[in-house]
Amino acid sequence: MAESAIEIKRSLFDALMSKVKDYKELMKFTLSFTVVFSSVIAYMLAPNVVEYDFISIVLLVLGGLLVTGSANAVNQITEKDTDALMKRTANRPVASGRMSVQEASTFAYVSAISGSLILGLYFSWYAAGLALLSLFIYGFVYTPLKKVNSIAVLIGGIPGALPCLIGWAAAYDGEHFSWTGGWILFAIQFLWQFPHFWAIAWVAHQDYTKAGFKLLPSQQGPTKFTAIQTIIYSLLMIPAGVLPFINGMSGSVSMWVLVAANLFMVLQSVRLYINMDVKSARRVMFSSYIYLPVVLLALLADKIAQ
Repeated sequence: MAESAIEIKRSLFDALMSKVKDYKELMKFTLSFTVVFSSVIAYMLAPNVVEYDFISIVLLVLGGLLVTGSANAVNQITEKDTDALMKRTANRPVASGRMSVQEASTFAYVSAISGSLILGLYFSWYAAGLALLSLFIYGFVYTPLKKVNSIAVLIGGIPGALPCLIGWAAAYDGEHFSWTGGWILFAIQFLWQFPHFWAIAWVAHQDYTKAGFKLLPSQQGPTKFTAIQTIIYSLLMIPAGVLPFINGMSGSVSMWVLVAANLFMVLQSVRLYINMDVKSARRVMFSSYIYLPVVLLALLADKIAQ
C-alpha cells in the first residue's frame, strides 16, 4: 500500500511538471524573459527612476511576462497547424495536441488581463495600454501576415521594440516626463530586429518555406538582396546607437561600446554577403543575441543622473 501511494504521488508530480513545462512552452518563457529584460532596463534608464525598488522590478517582470506570454499563446493557437509542419515547432503543446485550443485561449485571456492590470495599477496605464497594443499587433496582425507578405517583419518590429517604450512608460510620473529616451530605445531595438530576424529566417528557410511563411525580403529566399538589406539595417544601427549620448541619457563610454557593437554587427552582415551561407547567417544570429544585452547593460551602467 505504501509503495502504491508513493507511485501515485510520483505520477501526480510528473503530470504536474509536464503541465508546467507545457505552459512554459506555450508562453515561450525564454523569449518572453528576453522581451521583459528590455522593459526592465528601459524602466531603470528613465531619468526619474533613481533608486531601484526590488518589488517594482519583480512586478514589472511579472506583468511583462504575463502579457508577453499571452501574445505567444495567441501566436501558437493561430499557427497550430503550421507549427505541426515544422520540425522545430511540431512538439509545441497546442500543435502536438497535448493542450487544447480552449485551454490555451483561457491562459491567453487570463494572462493578458492579469498582466495589464499589474502594469496599469502599479505603474501607469500608459504602460498597460502599450503592452496590450503590442499583444494585439503581434498576435492578430503580425502572426497572420507572415503567410501573406514579408512586410510582416516590418510590422513585427513594432511589438518587438515596444517593450522598451513599455518599460519607459512604467516610470511615468506625471507632467514633467519626457518620452524622448523611450523612443530612442525603441528605435535601437526596432532596427536591431531586422538583421536578427532575417538571420533566423535564413537559417530556418526550408522549414519556413514548408510552412508557407514569407519572411525574407526577397521572394527568391536567401539572396544577395537579403544580405544587402541586413547590412543596411546594421549600418542604420550606428547613428541610432549614438542618440542616447546626444540625448544625455548615458555617457561617452557606453556610446563607444554601442559603436563597437554596431560595427561588429555590420562586419558579420558583410561576411554573410560575401559567403552567402548558413554558417555566416548563424554568426549574424548569435551576434545579435549577444548584442542586445551588451548594449542595454552598457547604457544602464553609464546612465547619467538627471
